[in-house]
Amino acid sequence: MNLLSQILFILRLEAQAFTRYPKLFAATLLVAFIPALYAFIYLSSVWDPASKIGALPAGLVNLDQGVEYRGQVFNAGWEVAASLRDKKTFGFKDFAQEAEAREQVRTGALAFALVIPRDFSSNAIPGHEAGAGKLVVYTSEGNNFESALLARNFARELGHDVNESLNEKRWKLVLLNAAGSQRSVDRLREGVNQLRTGAHELSKGMVPLVSGARQTVSGSQRINGGVDQLNSGMRQLSSGLKTMDAKRPRNSDLDRLKTGAEQLAAGHAELSKGMTELQAGSQVIRSGVGSFRDQARDSILVPAKVTENLDQLYTGVTQLDSGLQAAAEAQGKLEDGADKLSAGMGSLTTGMRALNQGLRTMVQKLPEDSLLDELDRGTDTLVSGTTVLAEGTQNARQGADRLSAGLDLLWDSLPGDVDKPDGSAQGLANSVSPVVEVEAPVPNSGSGFAPNIIPAALWLGAGVAAFLIHVRVLPKGTQDFSGPVKLLGKMAIPLLIVLLQAALLYVTVVWGLQIRVARIDLFTLTLALSSATFLCIVFALTRLMGDAGKAASMIFLAVQLSSSGGILPVELSGTLFSEISPWLPLTWVVRAMKVCMFGAYGNEWQHPLEVIAITLLIALASACWLGRWRYMRPSAMRPAVDF
Repeated sequence: MNLLSQILFILRLEAQAFTRYPKLFAATLLVAFIPALYAFIYLSSVWDPASKIGALPAGLVNLDQGVEYRGQVFNAGWEVAASLRDKKTFGFKDFAQEAEAREQVRTGALAFALVIPRDFSSNAIPGHEAGAGKLVVYTSEGNNFESALLARNFARELGHDVNESLNEKRWKLVLLNAAGSQRSVDRLREGVNQLRTGAHELSKGMVPLVSGARQTVSGSQRINGGVDQLNSGMRQLSSGLKTMDAKRPRNSDLDRLKTGAEQLAAGHAELSKGMTELQAGSQVIRSGVGSFRDQARDSILVPAKVTENLDQLYTGVTQLDSGLQAAAEAQGKLEDGADKLSAGMGSLTTGMRALNQGLRTMVQKLPEDSLLDELDRGTDTLVSGTTVLAEGTQNARQGADRLSAGLDLLWDSLPGDVDKPDGSAQGLANSVSPVVEVEAPVPNSGSGFAPNIIPAALWLGAGVAAFLIHVRVLPKGTQDFSGPVKLLGKMAIPLLIVLLQAALLYVTVVWGLQIRVARIDLFTLTLALSSATFLCIVFALTRLMGDAGKAASMIFLAVQLSSSGGILPVELSGTLFSEISPWLPLTWVVRAMKVCMFGAYGNEWQHPLEVIAITLLIALASACWLGRWRYMRPSAMRPAVDF
């Protein structure tokens, strides 16, 4: 039999197994698909993480209060927040309180949080020093090392983008200010020119002002001399008025004078009546004497001597009558004079009363000597002040001359410069500096990947331990044993193996790689509990599917690695992986590892361990009651691995 025949003979015998056992053909097809399925799961989880980065949750806390700079209002924090929302680089969620966003990062609900401080604009816009404007990126390396790396890269890119944006705004402002400043310089030169012209006019105008000030001094001196004379005259007038007030007639005297004048007028009126009656009597006497004289002249009985005497008597009576008539006329004049005198005395007394009242008022209103002294001192002060004014105007003229000369010098030396921006060169070029604050820090990249690699190693160890035995084979004589007894008896050795694997892994991590573990007790408990849980899951799959379950467990490992965020944050692996992630045991083992190694997720370790323990119980129950056992003679039982 030649070589080819020998090969074909062996091939025919192997092929007959597929015809005798149809399930072998199905298993072969499954094995053929395993590499492709494995590659599909891994590659689909990392196919295009950049396109899904918007699903990565991040917090945004904008506390910036803005700033007024060079006549304009800026709020760089609002612009940064609006730009991030428009770009949708990450799944940003707005928070009003910084503490709330930080708590969400610590618990793992957010990959990181961007905090824009209250004074961001006031520090970043002027650019006084490099990195004055701080943008705080808060992340947790212990929660997810890859998310922390993304946060660091985001911080660097954000600082670069914000600095570029601010530089663009500054240059626009510089160019705008340059054009405006040139116009301002032109207006300044025009204003200085007008000011210079005004200074010249002021200098010229100060000449008559100085002359007027000197004349004011001369006039104030004359006023001072006149006030001295006025004070002397006022004192003399005051003395005379006081004397007149003291010597003025009293109102009672004026009343008596008025009454006497009225009585005089009344007496003259009575006298006029008497004179009239006396004149009438004298006329009667003259008429009687005349008649008697005529009778006596005609009578022979009357001697001539008597007749002569009667003539004399008649002449005397006639003279008396004439005298009485003249006296009556004079009395009439006296009566008129007395009436006028009475009326004049009434007016005189009234006027004198008014004069008395005026004198009293004048005396009361006369200024006191102290006021006159004060007026005298005031004029002296006026003279002194006008003298100082004259000296001041002289100095002002000299100052105006110097101002004019200084403005001429300013005009000649005024540069055509423009305004320059504030701040330093480094500050203007790089005024924003992102600050990355790390929660649960991880020493290095290897330590950061350890919480993802350790569970995978434990799963792989559980799968290998299951390959050492025939999981569904039991010796005859155990058919009547209970399900838990059968399972625990079958799992005892593999369980010891996986616990040994966990112990060796502990030694490798803590002593070999010298990775710092925050909680050794929790780390040890997590290793042991996870190893037992993974073994129970592999046993349950194998009990249900046979040896194909062992292969399924490897596929299940790939699914869990892609969904637990071991390679990338699970949000970047796609919607399917992020949705099934909370339902997979490896996710919670990874989380428990991060808590006990780095203090991640706010040191909240109870819930992950509870989920792992519940998974262990469910896997145990499934391995007990799902699938079937095969019973063989103890002598026919062989190891699953051929050495």
